[in-house]
Amino acid sequence: MPFHITRFEPTPNPNAMKCWLDRPISEGPRSFLDAAMAAEHPVAAALFEKAGAVCVLLNGDWLTVNKRPDADWRAVKAAVQHILADSEGSS
Repeated sequence: MPFHITRFEPTPNPNAMKCWLDRPISEGPRSFLDAAMAAEHPVAAALFEKAGAVCVLLNGDWLTVNKRPDADWRAVKAAVQHILADSEGSS
């Protein structure tokens, strides 16, 4: 079942965005500091590959995505929404 973002929330870090979801994506905190760490998690791997994430944190019903300083938030947010909408709900 796909995930749906209920809202985006800015963080104190201008290169990080918290995404609140309609249901849990993980049972507890899971950090992925690079694409290699995310290789076994389909959603996290796709965030690195397709959304250009540089760091991902999953925790319950939210996730945080960090982007490169030169990346545009509109494009990153659109990619994150698309990835989550196409996911099979792996946690």
